[in-house]
Amino acid sequence: MDLTRALLSTPLDPSPIEHVAAWWPRHLAIAGRAENTFERAVRSGLEADRLAWAFASGYRHALDRLVPGLPLESMAALAVTEEAGNTPKAIATRLVIEGDRARVTGDKRWTTLGPHATEILVVARVDPPEAPRPMLRVVRVPAGAKGLVITTMPDTPFVPEIPHASLSLRDVEVSIDAVLLGDGYDRYVKPFRTIEDVHVFGAALGHAIRELRLRSEGASDREAMHRTIELALATIASLTSIAEMPAEEPSTHVALAGAITLGKDVFARLDAAIATADDERAVRLRRDRTLLSIAGAARGKRLERAWSELGPAST
Repeated sequence: MDLTRALLSTPLDPSPIEHVAAWWPRHLAIAGRAENTFERAVRSGLEADRLAWAFASGYRHALDRLVPGLPLESMAALAVTEEAGNTPKAIATRLVIEGDRARVTGDKRWTTLGPHATEILVVARVDPPEAPRPMLRVVRVPAGAKGLVITTMPDTPFVPEIPHASLSLRDVEVSIDAVLLGDGYDRYVKPFRTIEDVHVFGAALGHAIRELRLRSEGASDREAMHRTIELALATIASLTSIAEMPAEEPSTHVALAGAITLGKDVFARLDAAIATADDERAVRLRRDRTLLSIAGAARGKRLERAWSELGPAST
């Protein structure tokens, strides 16, 4: 079944998914029914009973796109952020390579899904701390590795179902094969911001269609809800093409900005549709909508750079 038809006709399971342990099997079942990571994200959003699981699936499928070959059944997490932030200069975690072994030492925070992860993609530097431009690499670290301590962080005010972790790594030893090829920042961290946006917004739009479908039957504003579903489908079609574009290209960032603007319009219309609803789903969705505005400032700077790189003729 093609994606558009699936979004309009897949039966919707109304049963709640309260915890990560209940979400993960559903995530895996959906992943096996779609060919590419973006379609998996959108379908996962459609079948998620809340925005939290739409985001979680979008995030996990984005990692699959970033690191091809991750085991489908692996609940992977990307660990970038440290006390000083997530820019290259803020990364103090060290990677020391010795022959066919490597050791990682440092501290991370706000690692999404970290408390339940089976493996963690740790961003670390391989040069002295005083180097002018940090040389970063990404290391695959099993969650049970000796020297790794994972601590659950406090719930966030929105999507509290998604856990985050702080990590303490002290001489965590892995095989040299666990060190991914390519520059840790240019090949992984930087493009992931774009890849994650594409997949998470796709999943969120899938979830919006779910809500609109569930609420449209017998609703007085059914026609307005149908128009919003149409806009969501058009935005997903746009994101489907953007998902295939190079994540580092300025033109990709410009197109993605337009799709995100359309996606926000979808949610603004959905907000209006549930403005007076007091059921649990509506209350939760109003609480969790903040999620889609996270990193908005960073996206704005990325878009500004993209227009600048495209040159005077583009403006």
